[in-house]
Amino acid sequence: MVNTSDEWIFSRSGIRERRICGSDETNSDMAVAAARKALDMARLRPEDIELILVGTVTPDYRLPSNACIMQKKMGMFNAAAIDIAAACAAFINGLSIANAFIKSGQYKRVLVVGVEKLSSITDYTDRSTCVLFGDGAGAVVLEACDDDRGVLSTFLKSDGRYAELLWIPHGGSMNPVLAPDSDRRSVYLKMNGSEVFKHAVKMMGDASLKALAGAGLTGDDVTLMVPHQANIRIIEATAKRLRVPMERVFLNIAMYGNTSSASVPMAMDAALRAGRIKDGDIILMAAFGGGLTWASAVVRW
Repeated sequence: MVNTSDEWIFSRSGIRERRICGSDETNSDMAVAAARKALDMARLRPEDIELILVGTVTPDYRLPSNACIMQKKMGMFNAAAIDIAAACAAFINGLSIANAFIKSGQYKRVLVVGVEKLSSITDYTDRSTCVLFGDGAGAVVLEACDDDRGVLSTFLKSDGRYAELLWIPHGGSMNPVLAPDSDRRSVYLKMNGSEVFKHAVKMMGDASLKALAGAGLTGDDVTLMVPHQANIRIIEATAKRLRVPMERVFLNIAMYGNTSSASVPMAMDAALRAGRIKDGDIILMAAFGGGLTWASAVVRW
């Protein structure tokens, strides 16, 4: 459909494969599948969850929230349910919000999900975006504990002045899809790739340094960095700035592409299953996305 090749895509992004939903598979279906596995790993039941936080820009509906749809499908009726629209940084935003609620004593167990069906907002005639994005979901359960494990520090930031570098022009109340002059392709994701790249390298690095400083740590203390899997060049540049060698950076971008808010939890789960994470490890997460938004978290496993 577009003038490209595997070599052109891989050399510029590091992407070899992506996963795309079936026509009968929804965003919430993926979210529920990931959440069920997370609950099984945590040995918890749906009724044990007190707050559901779902990071997504591709919900099943504009109303209600995907968190409410998940709640219905999983029977988590003891929980509050909230969506977070912070694009690729949404999962780490959710992690930070969950951590704050738990530390305040309001909730003891929180489910945080990052999920995207980006195939639903991708223009497959636009070469600058169609080769990058995939579908997927990841989930974690946070629980109050008395030791020094868990979330040590987080840092969240945004700058709405750059909103149009990565956005969807139509579909909201300002430019409804059904407006007489609406352009069908304007409901798809639009991105200024070179400008996004420039900001991502700086802001992911800044956020990571702030989160490390908040935990009293440096890049030398990081056991494993789990960055948003958007572009291999962005990841390499961020790791270099933090002085974290690439052998301590987890990569799975080649297999899944950019899955936005699902990227970090999917990568973290893959790293755990590959034996790259063990008890006591210091894990640094960082992400950057539309808004512009960026975020980081430091966790002791």
